[in-house]
Amino acid sequence: MNAELWRTLRRLGYFVLIFGAAIVVIAAVERKQQSGAAGIEINVEPLPDGHFLVDSTDIAKTIKRSFAFEWSGQQIGLLNIERLERVLEEDPFILSADVYINAKDMIHILVEQREPVLRIIDDNGLQYYLDIDGNKMPLSKHFSARVMVATGSLPPHVPGFLDKKKNLLKDVFLLSQYIEKDRFLRTLIEQIYVSNGKILLAPKVGNYKIILGSMEGVEEKFDRLRIFYDEVMPYEGWRRYKTVNLSYKGQVVCEKR
Repeated sequence: MNAELWRTLRRLGYFVLIFGAAIVVIAAVERKQQSGAAGIEINVEPLPDGHFLVDSTDIAKTIKRSFAFEWSGQQIGLLNIERLERVLEEDPFILSADVYINAKDMIHILVEQREPVLRIIDDNGLQYYLDIDGNKMPLSKHFSARVMVATGSLPPHVPGFLDKKKNLLKDVFLLSQYIEKDRFLRTLIEQIYVSNGKILLAPKVGNYKIILGSMEGVEEKFDRLRIFYDEVMPYEGWRRYKTVNLSYKGQVVCEKR
């Protein structure tokens, strides 16, 4: 057998081998597409504090409500995984949903929750959470998140409010994030309150109010507050004051009881 014939036969052997492997793979895929889903397994990633605003039972109800068939037992080739992910991600508690089918035909759903960072209670009695991106979230029937609370005469939430040049809800949201990132303020402040367009802060200890006024010059205002707490409060005590006003430039004006 000459060398050229040997190379030809070898190429033909490779082709037959690849063609045969392709047929096996296609047949396996077709069998899997025609097989029924063995069941659904739902896993919800807990929030950093270990709690859940939505659970697997809620997600199962959403799937049942959104589709006219049972996913468990349904022919795999007819299941629209991408649509299921989109449906789940429309839930205000869900940040992302990852759905896949494993080798045993089990449908796996992995859910990441939105994390609330601020609770809003406005003068009209409307209550909701805001997540880190300013998205509106309803209260959960499972758990009340321990986050900063903002109350008072707040404007309604509208999509894109963080892009507005002037918006009180935007100011309150940004202020809550500022407080959360500062150890001194996070330890001190319990609640944000808005009255007549002015921002007030309620401390965790003491029956007095800190008047911030607006977000203008907020860093300098809080610098003055730190100095006041370091140099005045240890001697006077917080019980002597009704208000601590930071809205005057370069000053801390206090109203005593």
